Amino acid sequence: MPGFGRSLVAVACAVLVVAPAHAAAEPEQACSDSGRDVRYLVVFDRDTPEPTARAQTRAACGQLIGYHPQIGVGVATSGDPDFAPRIGPGRAYSAQNERRAGQRPERPGLRATTPSEVPSADRAGEQWNLAAVGGPGAGSPDVVVGVLDSGIDPDHPDLVDALDRGDSAGCLSGVPDPAERAWRATTSAHGTHVAGIIAAADDGRGTTGVAPGTRVASVKVIDDRGLVTPEAVVCGLMWAAERGMAVTNSSFAINTWASSCTWSPEREAVREAVGRALAYSASRGTVNVAAATNDAVDLTPASRAGGCDALPAALRDVVAVSAVGPDEVKAGYSSYGLGVVDLTAPGGDRGRCVLSTTPGGYGEMCGTSMAAPHVAGAAAVLAAERPGSTARQLRRALEERARPVPCPADYDLTGDGRQDAFCAGYTGYNGFYGHGMVRVGAR
Repeated sequence: MPGFGRSLVAVACAVLVVAPAHAAAEPEQACSDSGRDVRYLVVFDRDTPEPTARAQTRAACGQLIGYHPQIGVGVATSGDPDFAPRIGPGRAYSAQNERRAGQRPERPGLRATTPSEVPSADRAGEQWNLAAVGGPGAGSPDVVVGVLDSGIDPDHPDLVDALDRGDSAGCLSGVPDPAERAWRATTSAHGTHVAGIIAAADDGRGTTGVAPGTRVASVKVIDDRGLVTPEAVVCGLMWAAERGMAVTNSSFAINTWASSCTWSPEREAVREAVGRALAYSASRGTVNVAAATNDAVDLTPASRAGGCDALPAALRDVVAVSAVGPDEVKAGYSSYGLGVVDLTAPGGDRGRCVLSTTPGGYGEMCGTSMAAPHVAGAAAVLAAERPGSTARQLRRALEERARPVPCPADYDLTGDGRQDAFCAGYTGYNGFYGHGMVRVGAR
């Protein structure tokens, strides 16, 4: 995730034409069993009905455990090592297989929050980031922001009234689970921090969010090792769309392989599946906001062949957000790219990070993870102001309200006489800042 992690590289996916529902329901060759069931994200033709998807999965020696018929994407398990080639090239991806070697250790568990022990001092004076975007704005309980992240602390006093328990769910298996144990924060403060930037109460204590009064739903897609699988992301986006959420915030990048600047054919299904979920979500009226990642790489589409990419930030139907420090210069860690970055927002840099809610109290974090929820909060304010607006209309309004930020004349952060990155574009739209600094209110 951009607060801590890495992103990935991707290329377009061609989807194989599939056979009709009555076609082979049994494998042509006998299935083998490795003794270890592996989970796969599987891409089908868009109009594939669920019975057909189940038959095709069974014919490839797998079992379909979840399916999104709206977009033709499913989650399957199989103990057969040849499941992916059996179902067809470019159609299946297993994060479990990718990360089988060198699996990250599970993080220590979080201490449960005791509300009475959370410090009550007003820390609004430390929120330089809120002033930078012209916040706070007026949120509405009729607007729900899906926080696709590591879970939210349900007991934090600044979030307890904002948390929408009924719309919260865990998506780690690729299938939504609405039980509290599936969506609450367990090992990471990241999701709670992001939620506070969006919707912490304006109550004269602790911190205040960009859009206090907005509701936030905890949609858990980051596991206890800090991994984000594509099936979890698809699940989270589809859950938010079906629940009618106005906005989603994705402060992460899919990180089940090591580098944002490598790619392999086995991962082609990932871009296709996540792209379909985003398109469907936008068609349902959801504005999807995502962090540009902390890899400090150029995501410009023209350089993508053999270059770098980040999902979901680099896909269509996403408002991608870069990060700046208090000086409003692109943070050195922030990725960038003309045609990818849409807006910029405070993420912190060089010892001045963003203060927000954490389990048990408050804390500072830096990253594009912190920049993105400023935009999600601004989108929530717009959704409250303009009920019934489409995702495209809200996105256009965000861009029109933004304050343009020109490319820096000199981007030598280390003082060694060399530019650390190159900003393409002009004042109104460029690769570092997109359309500019997000603004909560009208200019």
